[in-house]
Amino acid sequence: MRKKRPPAEPAAAPPRRFHDAFGSLRDRLPAGWTPPATSTAAAPGAPAPPARAVVRLERKGRGGKEATLVEKLGLSPAALGAWLDEAKRALGCGGVVEDGALVLQGDQRERVARWLERRGVGKVVIGN
Repeated sequence: MRKKRPPAEPAAAPPRRFHDAFGSLRDRLPAGWTPPATSTAAAPGAPAPPARAVVRLERKGRGGKEATLVEKLGLSPAALGAWLDEAKRALGCGGVVEDGALVLQGDQRERVARWLERRGVGKVVIGN
């Protein structure tokens, strides 16, 4: 029978070295350069955000599923589609444009209201 060897001491791991891919680019920046500030204000040529929005929950006619409607935005169909895409990404839910309103899956009333306020909508009314 063979004798069992005592367990070996674990070797110390070498220190990790990370490669800074942008290090050489940082050295080329002019002295005193700072990145531009991000602004939530609309671009000069962009249309103003809507003055109001009505947010309400709807269950009827949807097979028992809840849907959040955002109405009274007064945007063009192309602008509604862009707002819908951003809302779906920001809230992590599905949705469509129906009859000039954004329809989002689930009860998203509070989250949509906060998102609309960040987008610059003047008055957000939350209904039942």
